[in-house]
Amino acid sequence: MLDDSSLSFPENETKVLTSIKYPVTNKVDVVDDYHGELIYDPFRWLEDSNRDETKEWTEAQNQLTEAVLSRVPGRSEIRERISKLWDYPKFGVPFERGGRWFHTYNSGLQDQSALYVGDSALDRGRKLIDPNDLSVGGTVAITNVSVSHDGSLVAFSISESGSDWLTWKVVDVASGNILPDEVRWSKFSSASWRKDLSGFYYSAVEEPSTNGIYLQESRGIQVKFHRLGSFQDSDEVIFYEPEQPDWLPSARVSEDDKYLFISIRRGTAPKTTLLYVDLEDQHAGYREISSDFKCKIGVISNDGPVLYVLTDLGAEKQKIASINLLHPDEPWQEIVPENQDTLLEAQLCGGKFICHYLTDAHSSLRVYHGNGELSREIPIPVPSSLSADILGHGSFEGQSASKSIYFKVVSFIESGALYSYDISSDTLSLMQSSRCEIAPSDFITERIFAISADGTSVPIFLTHRRDIEPNGDRQVLLYGYGGFDIAITPSFSVTFAAWLDQGGILAVANLRGGGEYGKIWYDAGRLANKQNVFDDFSACAKWLCESGWSKPSRIGISGASNGGLLVGACLTQRPNLFGAAIADVGVLDMLRFDRFTIGWAWRSDYGNPNHPDQYRWIRAYSPLHNIKNGTCYPPTLILTGDHDDRVIPGHSFKFVAALQEAQGCDAPILLRVAKSVGHGAGKPTSKLIDEASDRLAFLQLALGGDNWPGDAR
Repeated sequence: MLDDSSLSFPENETKVLTSIKYPVTNKVDVVDDYHGELIYDPFRWLEDSNRDETKEWTEAQNQLTEAVLSRVPGRSEIRERISKLWDYPKFGVPFERGGRWFHTYNSGLQDQSALYVGDSALDRGRKLIDPNDLSVGGTVAITNVSVSHDGSLVAFSISESGSDWLTWKVVDVASGNILPDEVRWSKFSSASWRKDLSGFYYSAVEEPSTNGIYLQESRGIQVKFHRLGSFQDSDEVIFYEPEQPDWLPSARVSEDDKYLFISIRRGTAPKTTLLYVDLEDQHAGYREISSDFKCKIGVISNDGPVLYVLTDLGAEKQKIASINLLHPDEPWQEIVPENQDTLLEAQLCGGKFICHYLTDAHSSLRVYHGNGELSREIPIPVPSSLSADILGHGSFEGQSASKSIYFKVVSFIESGALYSYDISSDTLSLMQSSRCEIAPSDFITERIFAISADGTSVPIFLTHRRDIEPNGDRQVLLYGYGGFDIAITPSFSVTFAAWLDQGGILAVANLRGGGEYGKIWYDAGRLANKQNVFDDFSACAKWLCESGWSKPSRIGISGASNGGLLVGACLTQRPNLFGAAIADVGVLDMLRFDRFTIGWAWRSDYGNPNHPDQYRWIRAYSPLHNIKNGTCYPPTLILTGDHDDRVIPGHSFKFVAALQEAQGCDAPILLRVAKSVGHGAGKPTSKLIDEASDRLAFLQLALGGDNWPGDAR
């Protein structure tokens, strides 16, 4: 057990420790030969999070972190403020099936949101599924919902302790009874019902071995059909290519129940192979719509044999095209052409295409006639985003026969306002206003640009209180991601809101590798170009200093998953540029990332360390392998979950062990391991509040100053 004797604070309560006694970390004699370079891996044993020695080590690290943060002045006030800001009602976007309306709701501090069913879009209705009743401590979450065409049945997936493994169940809407059907070992999957209610399609793997379930690779995903009322072992395999274990197939039934579409991705690369089968003539087998992963392509809707798709074929920022399935050799017909903005999503509703664009990394909604002619732009606040529903639906709700669409608008200071848009009357209506007590009018978001090492202009969203001006000493939280074609847009976080409310500056960067500006922007931040992402982020920190807002000792950087890699790489490359670093569930050992769970799928972004040329560029930035003994690294907090089966906790464990050993000054290197928590999805509210409170307490410790977390208002 650790006690306060392991810590030492100076009398003036400066918030950086003068000495810390870290837990002892044993070393093993493990050396790997990577294309002629010998790599010492002394903390390899920490990859196995199930062994007793690893559990004892993580417990000691958690005790140290708690001992340090417990000495932060005002820590209890930080948690009280976070809890108060979190305690507001949260409404999900309503959607209709068969005359019934479904939505999620959380009264404020419930660990998980529940699914409700009512008679109208504004009707709260009755509670249908409450995951809070499925576990103690809210560690079971509903991750996806698929409602049958007539609204009578709901297939829903649950995840335990944040795992990527899903279990599907079915509830009868009229009675509220959960049926005996259960489908296990599903992963990265939705469910798609047949119109006759005979069953649904889903993706899964064969049951894995019980040992090391959170560590072993997940390959060989199959598309199966579950017949209602049957046992899973009798489910029919609809699509499977055993010679292509890296394929990630998913299934979707067309609204008219005529076609089954199989969309296949190869790892996490965005390009897709698209197949279909005529459900009225299944013996004819699968036919190709787009093959060989030559482009992005996603089905929007169909009008009989005419298929409408969203694609980047000949359109870097995507367009809408039509394909006649009866004449597959005919050229695709362009409906809505590419323009200067990135087209993220499109749906056919009420005879019109509703298109969700990114205009300089914030959302805009446009309506097009069926012939592709622009009808109008739906006015939404700028800058903001359409918030994707937590249950696996799109960023707005509507079907081909819908007269209205429904969506939620969020921003860095807007917690979520629900809107409806009547397509025929061209009327936008506010259904529910934002409920968090933070006042959006008190803040401003500016769009500024930093210049990266190669001269590229890198956009940043800069948010702060209106009464705050640059003084060269402001506390800044700089957040980024930069990968996997994922766009980072304005979003609401209670952690960010609390930081802003107390005078902190929030800087959110749009780095290369993301999906904000199309294929060229994405390609410029992956594979051999990955270093551009880290240069972009460092350039953002330099701009914050050169612009007069702040200085290195007052800038904290933060990122999760691929963003955790971002923080780790920048921390090891430019330790003098930042005053604090927070990395969540980061990919930090870049030489072994592809050996566990779904890591092999990330080679499309990172490359393959087993390839000699690709190894060299990966080795050059791998955070674990670029730690230098005796370097003074800034105060660092590494966070992970003991059930993370996407980025295994071993990444964080090994990085912390190496960083603690190498640390050349008194700045703390801390590890926080959450229990019964995975990569982040489905995390209970109570654990989210604990985590947010610790983040801000750590920033107060690291960035200093007399006020929390920034200067006085």
